Amino acid sequence: MDNKYKINTDENKAFLEKMRNELLCFGREFPSARGSSYYLGDDGRPLKDRNRETWITSRMAHVYSIGTFLNDSQSKELATKAICGLKDELHDPKNGGYYAGLTKDGAIVPTKQCYAHAFVILAGCSGLLADIPGAKALLTDALEVYDHYFWSEKDGLASDTWNTEFTVCDPYRGLNANMHSVEAFLAVYDTLGDKKYYDRAKRVIDHVLGWAKANDWRIPEHYTSDWQMDLECNKDSPADQFKPYGATPGHGIEWARLITQWALAGKEDAHYIESAQALFDRAIEDGWCADGAKGIVYTTDWQGKPIVHDRMHWTLAEAINTSATLYKVTGKQGYADLYAQFIQYLDECVYDHKHGSWYHQLDRENKVIGTVWDGKPDLYHAFQATLIPYHSPSVSIAKAVKDNL
Repeated sequence: MDNKYKINTDENKAFLEKMRNELLCFGREFPSARGSSYYLGDDGRPLKDRNRETWITSRMAHVYSIGTFLNDSQSKELATKAICGLKDELHDPKNGGYYAGLTKDGAIVPTKQCYAHAFVILAGCSGLLADIPGAKALLTDALEVYDHYFWSEKDGLASDTWNTEFTVCDPYRGLNANMHSVEAFLAVYDTLGDKKYYDRAKRVIDHVLGWAKANDWRIPEHYTSDWQMDLECNKDSPADQFKPYGATPGHGIEWARLITQWALAGKEDAHYIESAQALFDRAIEDGWCADGAKGIVYTTDWQGKPIVHDRMHWTLAEAINTSATLYKVTGKQGYADLYAQFIQYLDECVYDHKHGSWYHQLDRENKVIGTVWDGKPDLYHAFQATLIPYHSPSVSIAKAVKDNL
């Protein structure tokens, strides 16, 4: 196997660095006039007929804040525009919090989403570390809103969606928003040193591990308002963009890395690392090359049989991150071998060598499609996958890059 696919080789480091620089160039046209992020097309050009989403804008603020630590000449200006977009046109001055997004005509996209607010917090943390104007005020406000509306101290988990006015909370509860809340909590802990958020992350993680163990390490994604598992949710629309039916191997992989980060940051009991490995190993067994072709399937049923065979770019990015993390933490060669396979698959099938960035969705034959994710809306997953393998697994990536950890 080519050395550029193998972890801890100069060739692999150079491959990731080249791709990272190309990603920063690819996304430079994201800002609208007031800073909210356009959805990007296959060639990086903004698709101005699409909604300008808060979660995408937040991710772009996060990416380009990190870009400032990498001496990218345009990153500070771009991060500043995204932070301005969040504080200005995506902020709700009447009801508080942040809109889900704006339409092409500037109309408000209804609801207030925990998922989006978690990414606003992440953007605020990364922007604050990068000294982006307005980032500290953004972070302070986003935490106040999140703590008031989304976090349930009683449950030790977050609710998912409110109406725009914050008067009606949807009964649906889900782990996707809670997963990115854990990511945000750890970033807050690393940025502000507030242990309250580290402790919150533990409460969420303990719930997730309990549910996963009860389902042979496949994580149930969907719940009722009182946190009862809804294993049949969206069975009639299994490829839903944010609420797919069944188990999502990519989320098992992503949770494994976040749990490892949390455990290492607090020097927690080794059984959390063992649980992270169980989550990752189950997801890879179920998802990687599950139908005879390379790639990780999007979803499986509760026995591990593939349901949606499409390959999503974010799943591969998290597989790269987590295999590198677990190899670093455990020293097990199997994780290094998987990392090399994932990087080779990225190079051969998922990375767009002509236009840059990663194809966001491929079918079971690894042909590019766009039924769930057309275009290449943002850089977040792909960009982080060029950094996490070579930084400390115990620290959030923006802090790790800034401090060269």
